[in-house]
Amino acid sequence: MTSTFSWLDFSENERKKALDVIDLFREQETRDELGIGTVRDAFADLFFPGTSTIQTRAKYFLLIPWIYLDLERLRISSSEVAPRARHEEIKLIDALCESGEGDGVIGIDARSGLKRLPSNIYWLGLRSWGIRLYPGSQDQYHRSLSAFYKGKDQAQRNDDDEPVEGRILRNWHFGLPLPPKGFPKQASLVLTRKEADYLRERIMAHAPGTLLAFLVDLGEHMDGVAFPWEYPQFAQLSSRIREQLDHARNFSEVIHGAQLLYNLMLAQKGQIKNLSDVYQEKMEDWFSQTQALSDAFANWDRRRFWQVVISGGASITPSTQFFIDSWIDIALHSKSVGDVIDNARARALIHDREVALKRGLARLENDRALELWGGEAGSAQLTYRWQVTQRIVADILAGLSQDEQDA
Repeated sequence: MTSTFSWLDFSENERKKALDVIDLFREQETRDELGIGTVRDAFADLFFPGTSTIQTRAKYFLLIPWIYLDLERLRISSSEVAPRARHEEIKLIDALCESGEGDGVIGIDARSGLKRLPSNIYWLGLRSWGIRLYPGSQDQYHRSLSAFYKGKDQAQRNDDDEPVEGRILRNWHFGLPLPPKGFPKQASLVLTRKEADYLRERIMAHAPGTLLAFLVDLGEHMDGVAFPWEYPQFAQLSSRIREQLDHARNFSEVIHGAQLLYNLMLAQKGQIKNLSDVYQEKMEDWFSQTQALSDAFANWDRRRFWQVVISGGASITPSTQFFIDSWIDIALHSKSVGDVIDNARARALIHDREVALKRGLARLENDRALELWGGEAGSAQLTYRWQVTQRIVADILAGLSQDEQDA
């Protein structure tokens, strides 16, 4: 049974990653044009387990279980639960908007046309934080409900007609706070003290020792922090987290040059001079930054770097490791930005990597694909879901600062 559940989680994880990629393309966010996403996601999962790039607010970790628990209470059948749940999630958008919410409301523009529901976006995170007990995918959960109701009816009971302890069937954590009065017709994205306490407890229990756990336990409110390694309380973090952040920063800083060179090569191939000038200037800024960090790079234990990446659950292919190691060697041994930009080996490395990943759709080979380029493709520096996490943590910290009476 355990191995089956592991397979289910793995399958759902791969499906979620594929959907996230699609959403990133729709939203024109940072894209993985050079196949470095496995390393990026490994660090993100080490720092912020349960999060994803398209989550918005912490309250959804409660809103979704509340919706499903209500459907379970009504004993909505397996054949009916998916459309019914969708209906409730669409209604939730209206309820949130009517309460004055706007920032972070998923589907606020699409409304009934919403294709990726909040429940799907948060499904893996709910499991990661120990809020969802059912081990399978969302579709499998839907299909299991009719049998779940039957199993509850047949559960062994004591003389007081109460379920025998240890035999109570649950799909959701028993400690979930109760929904507020009026839910789901009335809803808010603001966390009460009790709700924030619960989410913090779930994170501390299921992601102990992570940067996320530190942020919700000992962290202070933060504004305008661009990268996790610039976090003001960096010195208070454990040595393990500081080491992870050091490796993550080195990788983010160095690989950013490859992302910029890729876009520069596209601009040059398309003979778009203004964009060529923009990326030339960005490459110069990038190289100056790497020079300023030369001491850190000189002491960078690259073998340890790969060990940390693998500890984050990444499955690194030989071609990915070759591409990254080759780029790092070029970037850190060049004397000037021109040595990077005009380096035939660096350009061949970028070209060959895109072709290997996209084959006939590679922009550096396919003129039609190049025509569809919007002038920017995955050029943003890696932050490992830091922006998303800051918003979620800010919600929890704001809730923790509330008086107990609001719960």
